[in-house]
Amino acid sequence: MKKIIYSILFFSIIAASGCTKLDVDPYDSVPGDKYPENAAQVANLTVDSYKRLQNLADDGGWWFLAQEISSDEFCGPTRGSDWFDGGKWLDMHTHSWTNDTEGVNRMWSTFWEGITSSNQIIDMLKQIPASNETRAKIAEVEVMRSFYYYLLLDNYGDAPYLSTANVPADFEPMKIKRAVIYDSIVQVVEGNLRYLKPLDNKYMATRYMGYALLAKLYLNAEVYTGTPQWEKAGQYCDSVLAGPYTLESNVLAPFKTNNERSSEIIFSIPYDEDNFEGFRIHMRSLHYQSNLTFDMPVGPWNGFAVVPTFWDTYEDNDIRKSAYFLYGPQYTITGEPIIESITGEPLIIDPYLPALKMDEGAYTPKQIRTTGARAIKYEVAIGAKENLSNDFPLFRITDFYLMKAETEIRQGRNGDAWINPIRERAEVAAFSGATLTQLLAERGRELWLEGHRRQDQIRFGKWDESWWEKPARTAERRTFPIPKWAIDANPNLGL
Repeated sequence: MKKIIYSILFFSIIAASGCTKLDVDPYDSVPGDKYPENAAQVANLTVDSYKRLQNLADDGGWWFLAQEISSDEFCGPTRGSDWFDGGKWLDMHTHSWTNDTEGVNRMWSTFWEGITSSNQIIDMLKQIPASNETRAKIAEVEVMRSFYYYLLLDNYGDAPYLSTANVPADFEPMKIKRAVIYDSIVQVVEGNLRYLKPLDNKYMATRYMGYALLAKLYLNAEVYTGTPQWEKAGQYCDSVLAGPYTLESNVLAPFKTNNERSSEIIFSIPYDEDNFEGFRIHMRSLHYQSNLTFDMPVGPWNGFAVVPTFWDTYEDNDIRKSAYFLYGPQYTITGEPIIESITGEPLIIDPYLPALKMDEGAYTPKQIRTTGARAIKYEVAIGAKENLSNDFPLFRITDFYLMKAETEIRQGRNGDAWINPIRERAEVAAFSGATLTQLLAERGRELWLEGHRRQDQIRFGKWDESWWEKPARTAERRTFPIPKWAIDANPNLGL
């Protein structure tokens, strides 16, 4: 019900006000006669800023796919004649992208849509007579804009920084240094904390969401600015941990179809199979015939899988292994063995991919079609459609347990108290004096497929190294290049 209400609310605001639609030019200004006309429009004006989150999880916006496919934990293998797609999945995994790669292009656009929409709303709100409610709304949207800037600086480094949409139509902004963007974001979010509402609202930039964003920024400060900020990161982790969030007893509870009330989720995207589409990880990963297991009206596309060396990081008794991955013999919803349509044999998913590129002739149909453990961390409900209705957690309390542990270890203290509740829930042995190497591995196991791994590998100094089917790369691959089309439109971006 909440997802239907969310969608109805958004579309009714657009229809009523006509004030939040982005123009083609991402730096365009907002016409003066489009400002809100009544209190209801003012109260709901923030919604379009959140709407821009919708494309993050799939190929419309590429953020989630880029963070995962480029890491050591997930991949998009070529399976015979399927999934080559011009090499975009291989290029992302092997860090062979260019400034004209699909993921590079679409992420940039997605982040700027969020920034520009937020700036348009802020400009409108600032034209309204001042009140406590208006100031709170400005704070909310400025923090949302800061979230999009956080994604931009994390993925692209140096970039323009704009705090208004009221610029000339031919405006061509200059890039500024990543560290300057970082300082601006921190200043904006910290300055707005007192205006943010201290609520447990998973679809809103609340004070706890602000704390979470600052904890992330300070945790990665050394990457962004060259100066570590472990103490401040730990302090903001404390603020998040003091909030109304607790670990679930079930490792899969935060990823269920009806996960909107999970005690772990701080901030999320409210996907809905009909009203807020854009989350199709099950379609991209599950075998063609997995629709028989889940009684789906559509057939999945038999693609993405866990990297085999990452699969090996889980102990056999780790309950996350069977919870997060689909592997082994496969059955229909009524319990009969599924017979693979090409091999004619019972469908048994071997968790070990033999290669990233499996050409016909070089590999057997069985290897091409049935290898690689598939993703079921996000529940595939019985009767699931092409889009899932699971909320996608952007900030989850378990992450902040592990972040707190990291800040402790990096300051020469013991972080076991924050790691071991997570390991105990997974039914694996507790750590004693956990190292950073152990922590990184635990972050991988717990936070698999949540969009954190690329950032973690960079922060821990592992990103440039080689791993399965990916060669060692130079430091320049720690960020993505600004797209060629954007530089062609604004040559200042190439300077």
